[in-house]
Amino acid sequence: MKKFFLIVAIGLLCGLSGCGENSVENTISENTSAQNSTTKSSEISAVTETDSETEILTSDTNLPDNTESDTFQTESSEETEILVAYFSATNNTEGVAQKLADGLGADLYEITPEQPYTAEDLDYGNSESRSSVEMNDPSARPAISGSVENMEQYDVVLIGYPIWWGEAPRIMSTFMESYDFSGKTLAAFCTSASSEFGDSDAALRESASSATWLDGQRFSASASEEDVLAWADEIGLK
Repeated sequence: MKKFFLIVAIGLLCGLSGCGENSVENTISENTSAQNSTTKSSEISAVTETDSETEILTSDTNLPDNTESDTFQTESSEETEILVAYFSATNNTEGVAQKLADGLGADLYEITPEQPYTAEDLDYGNSESRSSVEMNDPSARPAISGSVENMEQYDVVLIGYPIWWGEAPRIMSTFMESYDFSGKTLAAFCTSASSEFGDSDAALRESASSATWLDGQRFSASASEEDVLAWADEIGLK
């Protein structure tokens, strides 16, 4: 009997010893798993923070490039080249044309007839005067002395003249038919003591139908620079 109890006691001790070892092993395993989980969580957090910082740095790095690009585009944009071309038999239109050119920083060109007009030529009351004969003949094309150099360089051409019989003088048709205005922007202005602008530029528009035409304007001979530049501003040139 004593031997039997001794064997049982030994067995119980061994069993308890095994359970203790298993418990310890389980505890160690759980601690190890927890540590691994914590480590992985820290690594994921570190990667996320690093990615966020990389995005911020990348975004900040791109900002100066965009700014420089915008500045370059602005600096490389070309200015609009404007020509003010005019015919002035009595110098009234010349004054307005000069004010436009000065205010817009434009080039100025005078349309000069090969045969200058005299006071007798401009006698509107005489049906036999030169101007009367020309205006009664839609096909008349008075010759011009000289020409515009490098007309192709101009984006905008402002065309000035006095009103004769409600129209632009025939010499203006000579001028219009001497150049290719395709792709250009044109606008007419005239001087008159009483006549309105009306359809005075109708023949000119027909001669350059491929151009873009803006609204024309009539001025008095005494128009100020402020007056003529107000018109330029209205049609988008100032």
